Amino acid sequence: MKNLILAWKKARKGKTKRDYLVEFEKNLRINLRALHYELKYQIYNPKPLKTFILRDPKTRKISKSDFRDRVVHHALIRVIEPIFDKSFIYDSCANRKGKGNLFAIKRFYKFFRKVSRNGKINGWFDNNQVKGYCLKADIKHYFEEVDHEILIKIIKRKVTDEKVIWLIGRILRERERERDAGLPIKNFGMPLGNLTSQFFANVYLDELDKFVKYILKVKCYIRYVDDFVILHPSKKQLMIWKKEIEEFLRKELKIELHKDKSKIIPLSKGTDFVGFRNFYYFGLLRERNSEKMRNKIRKFSQGKISHDKMAEIFQGWNAYAKHSNSFCLRKDIFLEIIQYL
Repeated sequence: MKNLILAWKKARKGKTKRDYLVEFEKNLRINLRALHYELKYQIYNPKPLKTFILRDPKTRKISKSDFRDRVVHHALIRVIEPIFDKSFIYDSCANRKGKGNLFAIKRFYKFFRKVSRNGKINGWFDNNQVKGYCLKADIKHYFEEVDHEILIKIIKRKVTDEKVIWLIGRILRERERERDAGLPIKNFGMPLGNLTSQFFANVYLDELDKFVKYILKVKCYIRYVDDFVILHPSKKQLMIWKKEIEEFLRKELKIELHKDKSKIIPLSKGTDFVGFRNFYYFGLLRERNSEKMRNKIRKFSQGKISHDKMAEIFQGWNAYAKHSNSFCLRKDIFLEIIQYL
């Protein structure tokens, strides 16, 4: 019960005015006791997911769990995350305390400078003299293709409690409710948007991390969810590793690299990673990122976003954009916002 109370406190952060939270907290003790009873006697059943399409600007299908189920997700993650997190590699960057996209960028530039050899002509930097290559890879339809049996097998190596395994199985099967009645149940896929899905994504691809770091002995490797990069002076070596990774993913995890998004790129041409286009001495914000911000401004101009919310959005975006060479862009975005005040 104590864990459920702490999980409720975490799940409610930043959502205190939402209708569903107000409704849940009208009978808070009863609702938490009911959850406790259902979990204890293994009669817990997640409520149907609410699914919507998000275009911001990339189209994504987001599935939202009921608040009571989110409390369960937080309760579960509070217990099992510490068990797994200490075994994750240092350069697994997403959805981890003290890590994130800015941490990933810092590591990227450290590896960038390690494998490249910059050149200067008459005191000026010449980007064409940067040596080295980057394997920039993306896993195809990752959240839709995660195999439940493989995931449970991985989790069982560290978690032996059968009730916890049962609960994880219940949460994984939430997605069955998205499918039309009468269709065969598929034992794979996780809803994009759940806290548990983000955590399980790291657990599943930790197998890839270990393979790359300890079997292939790759030194300059960073993964952010289903995107990863490997930097190396030799293009030939990256081609060999790419084939070995493709074979490992196909055989061991039943997933594959995205053919169009997985390429070996010269470091001199800049590399797209975690929202930035990265060169040796500078980084640029990706166009998709600035377009996303302009979409928010359009909604603000139409009265769909409040002044306070727009200020919060801009502050967050500006803090992120500062890590690139984007002074003029940030100034333009600021001027676009104030014309609607």
